[in-house]
Amino acid sequence: MTGRTLSIAMIGTRGVPARYGGFETAVEEVGSRLAARGHRVVVYCRRTEHDDDETYLGMRRVTLPALRRRSLETLSHTALSVGHLAARRTDVAFVFNAANAPLLPVLRASRVPVATHVDGLEWRRAKWGPTGRRYYRRAEELAVRWSDALIADAPGIAAYYDEEFGVGTRLLSYGAPVQEDAAHDRLGELGLVPGGFHLLVARFEPENHVDLAVRGYVDSGARLPLVVVGSAPYADEYTRQVHEAARGDARVRFVGGVWDAELLDQLYAHASTYLHGHSVGGTNPSLLRAIGAGTATIAFDVSFNRDVLADDGRYFRSPADVALELDDAERDAAATAERGRALRERARRYDWDDVALGYERLALDLAARDVPGPQRVRRRRSAWPDEAPEAATQTVGARD
Repeated sequence: MTGRTLSIAMIGTRGVPARYGGFETAVEEVGSRLAARGHRVVVYCRRTEHDDDETYLGMRRVTLPALRRRSLETLSHTALSVGHLAARRTDVAFVFNAANAPLLPVLRASRVPVATHVDGLEWRRAKWGPTGRRYYRRAEELAVRWSDALIADAPGIAAYYDEEFGVGTRLLSYGAPVQEDAAHDRLGELGLVPGGFHLLVARFEPENHVDLAVRGYVDSGARLPLVVVGSAPYADEYTRQVHEAARGDARVRFVGGVWDAELLDQLYAHASTYLHGHSVGGTNPSLLRAIGAGTATIAFDVSFNRDVLADDGRYFRSPADVALELDDAERDAAATAERGRALRERARRYDWDDVALGYERLALDLAARDVPGPQRVRRRRSAWPDEAPEAATQTVGARD
């Protein structure tokens, strides 16, 4: 403990326990560690089956409703959260998702210093139409203008904000849970054996390229089945495309969402390969979970994934690439297993304790007003980039 106890609010996610995505994982892992270090941590949560739980891993839960519409769910919940927080006093607020930036003036009027975790390039997600994309582009500008500090979870995101707006960020990655000698007693529930399947875990959204990966698998000569874990709210059409991509191939097994952490850990740890198609979201917790389990990974070829996997990963851009990589993986199982072991060693660089210390340092700086404060937006480029640029900076939480 640093000697100073802070009250810290975490706003803008579905809350804890983490059952959905990267933001929720970060809130649970970081918030619980900050609480263990003596800080008073409040997490604003959407309604779940845990609504009766006032605390979780040392964090206090404040549960508020949200409008159940894709375009309004996040912002409506954050609006209620900000209103609730503004009527009270906290030393620091961490706001997750730049989409919530229009609500930052309420916190500033209450003299609450705030850092915004800007996430990935949300305006590039195919699920948003032209209006949604314009909104997210504008929200990036407002996050820069009204935040006291910005948090990026990947070098490519940090470089994007530097090149696009001329501002710096705190580079705070996610941690990777490392598994060694993982149990496999739960695999039989799905009719699986260790090393006897390929794995894909993702929400069914176009920018996660689930359909592309499934098509590539179907076109391959793979003998091992492909286990597809995931689904998506608000994405019936894309879900249909994903299932059509399987073309009735009995080797493809759709198992839906798996919320049992123990079973999911065993799937990551005992897959022959993990297919990762995410392309716009910065450092991805599912990718870190796979490499922490020591699983050879074949990832969509973008800077965010190369930042994590480097030369120990394999990459794809087309179904043909997927087919080639899967055939190679099965042809030389020993080399595939060795790549997985090398990736587990890379995963040790991503440590949640280090990440939490980075958040604590930022919280202390915010409380002491030892940050640059809101920035004047200076857009350096008018064109929309095809991909966030590379950055040479080192990620906090990624050890040398």
